[in-house]
Amino acid sequence: MRKRRHLRLRQKVKGTAERPRLCINRSLRHIHAQLIDDVAGVTVASANTLQKEMAEQIEGAKGNRAAAKVIGENLARIAVERGVESAVFDRNGYLYHGVVQEFADAVRAGGLKI
Repeated sequence: MRKRRHLRLRQKVKGTAERPRLCINRSLRHIHAQLIDDVAGVTVASANTLQKEMAEQIEGAKGNRAAAKVIGENLARIAVERGVESAVFDRNGYLYHGVVQEFADAVRAGGLKI
């Protein structure tokens, strides 16, 4: 079901240089997020729980809502530093609740419009 939702979403969501695609991928243990310019095929910014500086900020499990909040805030900070003001949110087929919702709220609080 998630794969079907993912394919349906990707038909509609495209990233550009002005408004890149904010893609989130989660597993039971980790969270990965990227800002992708689909036209040029380039990753503008990325953040995940495997990075040493992110792992230091997260206490305990790295696949939960608290980790999603830290990753979202840091990715928004990196994006604003690189001149990205808004993005298209690609939830990658995941339902918009729990970890994905916490991540999106943290990105918005960090100053990125999605």
